[in-house]
Amino acid sequence: MKDTSRNQSAELKHAGLKATGPRMKILEIFQEASLQGKRHMSADDVYKALLAEDMDVGLATVYRVLTQFETAGILIRHHFDTDYATFELDDGYHHDHLVCLKCGAVEEFVDREIEERQNEIAKRFGFKLESHSLSLYGICSACQKKEAERNKKREEGMGKPD
Repeated sequence: MKDTSRNQSAELKHAGLKATGPRMKILEIFQEASLQGKRHMSADDVYKALLAEDMDVGLATVYRVLTQFETAGILIRHHFDTDYATFELDDGYHHDHLVCLKCGAVEEFVDREIEERQNEIAKRFGFKLESHSLSLYGICSACQKKEAERNKKREEGMGKPD
């Protein structure tokens, strides 16, 4: 665990930030969540994770640290058609997103054909493409399954005589 703390401290120092307790803990939360496949977190998600670990850090501090991490290039902020921002660690590799409109689940993907097509379009319009963000919105398979089960139950309920 000490190695992790030293790595976090070094990462914060490299980003020009002092390694305070809240910063270290928030960075750790993102790193652990990323390892568990939950790369996208809102400020509220981070705040709840801190509370679950009995950390006395206010929501305003969470927002401030997330903004500092974004400015320092540690986190990337996304607005996935919601009223709140989500953040993910900036690990330096480009990817796009699929976002569920029902539950908010976010899946990352990389598609070389889409990347090539975007470059072709930029070139056709005389743009030198510097970066882009692609988010595709739909309904995830889990939500589709739940909806199908609800519909089936509804249909079964309608077919029963009184």
